[in-house]
Amino acid sequence: MKENFFITFEGGEGTGKSTQARLLADFLEKKGISCLLTREPGGSAGAEEIRNLVVKGEVGRWDVMTETLLMFAARRDHLVNVVWPALKEGKTVICDRFADSTMAYQGFGYAEKGVGPQTVEQLYQIVVGPFKPDLTLILDLPVELGVERALKRDVDTNRYEKMGLDFHRNLRRAFLEIEKKAPQRCVVINAADTAEKIHAQIAAVVQKRLLKADPNE
Repeated sequence: MKENFFITFEGGEGTGKSTQARLLADFLEKKGISCLLTREPGGSAGAEEIRNLVVKGEVGRWDVMTETLLMFAARRDHLVNVVWPALKEGKTVICDRFADSTMAYQGFGYAEKGVGPQTVEQLYQIVVGPFKPDLTLILDLPVELGVERALKRDVDTNRYEKMGLDFHRNLRRAFLEIEKKAPQRCVVINAADTAEKIHAQIAAVVQKRLLKADPNE
């Protein structure tokens, strides 16, 4: 059985990805699995600089292709300097967002203005290659509730949180479509419950898909 994994969290704004990523890292560490918790865009020095460019400022700061290229530039730096070295060291890497977010946001989120799935996939093959997550957990939440939660957080509102509900509805549909196309990798998690119950769902999925099926073994 494989001993370390690359696990990603995906979903719209306000779905609780960061909280659940931390809870999963704690869960795995207690099982003796060394974890690295990271995020995208960001996670490395260079990628964090690019993150500031894409998440801050006015909604229309970038055209979608420019934004997509920035995301992949950040991703490449993150993979080369953080994710791949950590996996080589035997650590499990848990990432708050990865390439599915680029597909959902820049590929589909802008509707007819998006770059489209084929462009995102082509860029993925150039920048990332055959590497993919072992498991992707998609936290799903009604759009209105997710945006409301995001706007209540005690942090600066990012560009995406300022975008209209139609944008966020497109995102939700995109993430659900991603799961349908890759059910062997992706699992949709109901994120409308308490953090503790959501974590229990996630722990059960990780236990079944990546660890021993029976938690008592």
